[in-house]
Amino acid sequence: METNVVRAGSVSQRVWWLGLLGLSSIAATLHAADVAGTAVPERVGDLPILAVDQFLRVDRQALPDRQTARTSAFILKTQPHVVTGSAYVILTDHQDPAFRIPLARLAAARGGTILTFDDLTRLPAEPAQRAELRQKLQNLDVRFLAIAPRLESFRENTLLAIWEVAATLDEDPQLDLFPGVLLASAAKPFAALIQRSIEHQSRRPAELRPLALSQVRTASELRSLQKAAVLRKWFARWQVPTPIVAVYGNRSRGAVELKGQQIWNLRATEGQRFVRSFPAPVSQALGQASLVVMHGHGIPGMSCGVDLEGLPGDLAGKLMLSGSCFAVSPARSDLAALKQAPGGYRVEDRQSFALRAIDQGATVFFGHMRLSAGFPHLFPLLEGWLQGQTIGESHQRLLNAIIAMRGFRTGRFVIPADQLQLRRIPQNRLLYVTLGDPALRPCLPPDPAPAK
Repeated sequence: METNVVRAGSVSQRVWWLGLLGLSSIAATLHAADVAGTAVPERVGDLPILAVDQFLRVDRQALPDRQTARTSAFILKTQPHVVTGSAYVILTDHQDPAFRIPLARLAAARGGTILTFDDLTRLPAEPAQRAELRQKLQNLDVRFLAIAPRLESFRENTLLAIWEVAATLDEDPQLDLFPGVLLASAAKPFAALIQRSIEHQSRRPAELRPLALSQVRTASELRSLQKAAVLRKWFARWQVPTPIVAVYGNRSRGAVELKGQQIWNLRATEGQRFVRSFPAPVSQALGQASLVVMHGHGIPGMSCGVDLEGLPGDLAGKLMLSGSCFAVSPARSDLAALKQAPGGYRVEDRQSFALRAIDQGATVFFGHMRLSAGFPHLFPLLEGWLQGQTIGESHQRLLNAIIAMRGFRTGRFVIPADQLQLRRIPQNRLLYVTLGDPALRPCLPPDPAPAK
């Protein structure tokens, strides 16, 4: 596939490229000289580029106004929730030795226990199964729960049933353990994921190589591009450059484009809705990135304007987060099929973006099984990673904040059978997934600021 690429360098280079490509709608200008890809614009169109501490932190007492909600310019407030257990538990319904052997290796590495059920998909419909699981987790004194379902068992209501068990280990409706999901399309990539998890070396934020990828579907949809600039500004506090890849759809003519060092603006050619390959400079930047953060729309097989066929073949231990819908869509769904996803895209039956990323080497992938809220729920999890939280703790904090915000109560997590075909399901908000070892710590806490 051909793409048009703008790689901004010197001013004269930028003018030459813009004249060649006929791009005249560049409205975002930089504060000052862009050094090593850390400078950020003041605005993207009408949207200001705020510092992270300027975003409204939302809970039941502090709600966003309509404009703030429309542009996703807020962050869900999270807080710690004490987990008293100390054990690492692997919950699985795998029987095949090709999957059991890697799980045994992980259990040995974490000093953990493997807890096997015949079929995890029985949990939603059978309260006795959930009661049995609850009792076993309490007896084992669980802290980290690595959920390792068979590919066909990874379904929405299965996950919700596990959340319900996790929320009933004590009296409050908050999750009382740190979860993660271990999943791959076959035994070989599954074993590779386990090995990468065991060997992972945590880095400090200043040692990361982040990359922000955002989709601009139309000239008026700039919030994803705004979030890329926000991330660039955020990482600049550690003098860390953040390359930006902006993917422009066929209906985005006239849309604002960022310019600066390490910014690439890509457009699919006529007849191609999504990017299926990257120019060499972008591929190189993706290859060098250790952390990839994506914002935009999605359907099974596409996230933020990138087709799963466009994923690099070697994702080499990357940490990935997607704010799009359907980024972690299941191979088999419990819920009614949607014909159309937000953004106007037709929902197709394809492998999930996350599963392909894991198969091709990613160590952690965060996303949603269905309809995602994007940045307001993605950012607190990313923030937790950079504060030194494990992926299990950061995911628990996110889900607990959603539970508190939306008033979920015990017994209301699982979707009743007679409601599975409804279009609007409150439990959709709980279908976030972090694929990866829950005890894995993506980052070490940042170095303390020097004394003044």
